[in-house]
Amino acid sequence: MDFRQLSYKQITSIINQNIEHDSSIIAKLMADDRKNVRALGLRLQKRLNRDKLELERLRSLWRYEQQAIDHGYGYIVGVDEAGRGPLAGPVVAAAVVLKDYADIKGIDDSKKISPLKRERLYDDIINKAVSYGIGIVHPYEIDETNILMATKKAMITAIQAIKAKVHEVKAEACCILVDAVDLQLEGAVIKPIVKGDQKSLSIAAASILAKVTRDRIMQEFHNKFPQYRFDKNKGYGTKEHITAIKNHGLCPIHRRTFIKVPI
Repeated sequence: MDFRQLSYKQITSIINQNIEHDSSIIAKLMADDRKNVRALGLRLQKRLNRDKLELERLRSLWRYEQQAIDHGYGYIVGVDEAGRGPLAGPVVAAAVVLKDYADIKGIDDSKKISPLKRERLYDDIINKAVSYGIGIVHPYEIDETNILMATKKAMITAIQAIKAKVHEVKAEACCILVDAVDLQLEGAVIKPIVKGDQKSLSIAAASILAKVTRDRIMQEFHNKFPQYRFDKNKGYGTKEHITAIKNHGLCPIHRRTFIKVPI
């Protein structure tokens, strides 16, 4: 295409209709006599460079998944949780099967991502993933057992939800990557990875689903118990939250075993 025969408005219209821009198109734009067209080419080149860096980052986070694929596993499941440490609310786990490392740009450890970006990625993940599952264990169950057992139960529930959605998933064809929890599931190959949400794309995706799901739950609890400001602290032991407990006592979603003495 000869951009020299087109107006700047026509060029931008063509560019906006095509998400992918190869280097040959960018070279034509940057060789144009018009300053605004060259500036457009420069912007596209910067975007292309960013996209390349992002793909390299995602590929590096796919190494555990690729190893499992190379060993013949048909389904690679990433598993992570949110909410092990708070004084209130459930522990939530998510399990995710992604199609490919390049399918969803921006996935990272949920703790490194802003709430707004987590919400966007949440939608991308559930819309583009092969399958996903959520497991929720409520505060009374945490108190009845302990947080580790509750976390494992949430993770297993999330994994089983995936199998219910994707009927052809068999344990022997499935490799489960989990963030630093020694999980046991009969017939399943499970690989715990320390700081897995920073090293595995599938675990990072699961961390986003778990975090967003739990944050939404805590927002609902804030509407019921606004005095504790669960919308802000998400149940964690912030100074404001502890002051609210002193003033109002415990509410039904507080973990009694996490608050053993008067605060």
